[in-house]
Amino acid sequence: MFLTAWSLLTITVAQPPAGYYNSASGLTGKALQQALHDIIDNHTVIPYDNLYSCFLTTDVKPGNTVWDMYSDKPGSTPAYVYTYGTGQECGNYNSEADCFNREHSFPKSWFNDASPMYSDLFHLYPTDGYVNNRRSNYPFGETASPTWTSSNGSMVGPSSWSGYTGIVFEPIDEYKGDFARTYFYMATRYYGEDAGWPGSDMTTGAQPKPWALTMLLAWHRTDAVSTKETNRNNEVYKYQNNRNPFVDDPQFVEKIWGTLNPVEVIASQPTILRLWPNPAGDYLNIEVPGYDCAGVSLIVFDIRGCLLMRETLDEGVTEMDIHELGAGIYFLHLTCGQGTYSGSFVVDRR
Repeated sequence: MFLTAWSLLTITVAQPPAGYYNSASGLTGKALQQALHDIIDNHTVIPYDNLYSCFLTTDVKPGNTVWDMYSDKPGSTPAYVYTYGTGQECGNYNSEADCFNREHSFPKSWFNDASPMYSDLFHLYPTDGYVNNRRSNYPFGETASPTWTSSNGSMVGPSSWSGYTGIVFEPIDEYKGDFARTYFYMATRYYGEDAGWPGSDMTTGAQPKPWALTMLLAWHRTDAVSTKETNRNNEVYKYQNNRNPFVDDPQFVEKIWGTLNPVEVIASQPTILRLWPNPAGDYLNIEVPGYDCAGVSLIVFDIRGCLLMRETLDEGVTEMDIHELGAGIYFLHLTCGQGTYSGSFVVDRR
């Protein structure tokens, strides 16, 4: 049985200059990543000491308060807030709410503290100093058994994501897509320029490792681009004269790494994921033989890469109600056992 949770997403789109992405038109995969790299390369480098001033427009909430993704609680009142211009920049700290500083969300040790990465605003955010310290240079990830939890629910603990068991930092769900698109930016802005980077358990140079890529794709798909990201993209562009393509057009992610890249889709077709009947009518059967996939989530996209359905798998063989899907081609992704499985199916309404 499935627990149904239909999600029709409204995607906020930023406003790049006319023709900004023309040279990337029609491309997919590595060719698209290279084209996007060439578009956003050689940005204007902001001195690191100037970043606090930049945050005044890139990361500000009403009342001139700091938009700190490590302490913010969307829809409710956070335990504390910082206000720009009141001397709350770090400084020394002993606990949460002491001060805020400049967080390299892509840790600086992963690229040897080198420029221009060191002050690239697209991965630098104002965050509570103590939470930033607890994050350390751990990979982003998900944990089912946290050893420490911040006031807004960000966590440190051993990874529960398949493929990695080390310590990770998990941000709250509302900002996972933000950080995923940050990492896709880093993978693209520094594509071909990262050969000397030490990398990490999460990345090879600037490129996400397989376990991390699977997770970042899931974060991107389930946390759509927000107005916050759109506004931030436009503000950073004023300083750096480059943009995050994956905020401007979320489908770029799918065209490089996911459902809209024919090479990736074909390569990811599992031999043990069964979808039938195909073409389907009102119901689709799903089976992953040999695996207990109870509680596993799956997601369904249309051919444009738009998320249409999110379901929770309760049994290893299940009939899924798809009567609300129109005729067309769809892609299904689920993570179960030691792998992520992808398949495509056709809905025929004739």
